Amino acid sequence: MPNSPVEGSERAPALSHLRVTLDSGRRRPATGGLPVARLRWAISLFFALDGFVFAGWVVRIPAVKERIDASPGMLGLSLLGVSVGSVTAMLPAGRLCRRYGNHPVTVVTAALLSLSAALPPFAHDAVQLGLALVLFGAAYGGLNVAFNAAAVDLAEAIGRPILPSFHAAFSAGGLAGAGLGGLLAPHLGPRPHLFLLTVIGLLVTACAGRVLLRAPVPRRPGSLSRDHPEGVRTRGTDSAAGLRPLIAVYGLITLCTAYGEGALADWGALHLSDDLRTGPGVAAAGYAVFALTMTVSRASGTRLLERLGDTTVLVAGGLLAAVGMLTGALAPQTWLVFLGYALTGTGLANVFPVAVGNAGASGGSQGVAVASALGYTGILLGPPSIGFLSEAFGLPTAMTTIAVLAALAALLGRLAHRAHDSPRNPPPPTDRTPRHHLMRGQHP
Repeated sequence: MPNSPVEGSERAPALSHLRVTLDSGRRRPATGGLPVARLRWAISLFFALDGFVFAGWVVRIPAVKERIDASPGMLGLSLLGVSVGSVTAMLPAGRLCRRYGNHPVTVVTAALLSLSAALPPFAHDAVQLGLALVLFGAAYGGLNVAFNAAAVDLAEAIGRPILPSFHAAFSAGGLAGAGLGGLLAPHLGPRPHLFLLTVIGLLVTACAGRVLLRAPVPRRPGSLSRDHPEGVRTRGTDSAAGLRPLIAVYGLITLCTAYGEGALADWGALHLSDDLRTGPGVAAAGYAVFALTMTVSRASGTRLLERLGDTTVLVAGGLLAAVGMLTGALAPQTWLVFLGYALTGTGLANVFPVAVGNAGASGGSQGVAVASALGYTGILLGPPSIGFLSEAFGLPTAMTTIAVLAALAALLGRLAHRAHDSPRNPPPPTDRTPRHHLMRGQHP
């Protein structure tokens, strides 16, 4: 990662040691800096751990469903606990980050996530499963807030667009968790499997946490903390009202795509095991295919955007995901379902990050907040909606709603492009803070 110029006349800190400032805005001595490579490695490990643990739980949903003998509707209500816990914990986690710092909160919530992953297999009915998943979701949501804040701080400090690489680490962790689950599912029940995830998670937390706890929050020299009133920059409040419809469109795109990601994660393996009568290993491999294609697409997302542009990635990604999900939901053969999942992962991978990034470019922090809130609403709605629809129409038909919303995201992407180019929408004011590289690549 070579040194490069940053905004104004400042230069990026040397990679060997990074000058940092604390949340209070006070500067640390240069000797108190931590090598950027180590800090980036540690944060990436927490992103990967998050995906690893979550995917490990997802691939065991069919086994837990069978253990508690839950109907699709009741299972849908239980799975809602993850989303409820996540959304409920996000605002308190933000306050904890402001009070105690992003790094300590990252370590604590990662430990809680690892511990709570062992709880679902001990549930005896859908109610107990839902309560266990509320705890799991709360840790998951808190960790997402904390490590995203830590990643943004590091990206700001070195002045480089590194945030997508962290989310690629999340996808890689999901791939590893799904792959391990596929290997272990035929031989281990959900209790020993998820207990193993707890042990691995605590070991990773202890290893990466040591680095993170020694490192204060990095800042560029001369910059102020975002929590300091004078350190907050906003984009032209005079033009904000005119940009609200455009921001809302990008927010709806995040809702459509997050619905698909959450629903497929919870129901993709179950579709293979129940509707195509595959074994637990094959069902787990289906989600692994989805995770693999999403990982590869996110790893190359920056280069893809530079070559094709935001609108093409939004529209083509949405349409590709729609075709893929129709194939995955309705195909009668396992290999076609795998192909559909692969196309869906490829299509959805960069739509959400592009939409959130464009919302931030149009409306600053307010635009990001609107788009992110709508995105998490999609995650909240996806799993239970599929559960209720499957009760009435069957799971394959219910999963076609993912394709419908992906196609809607493509249409909204085209409309957003036209609205952005309209003379009635002047380009957003600029400031010295490069926002585009901070939010692109963010995950629900």
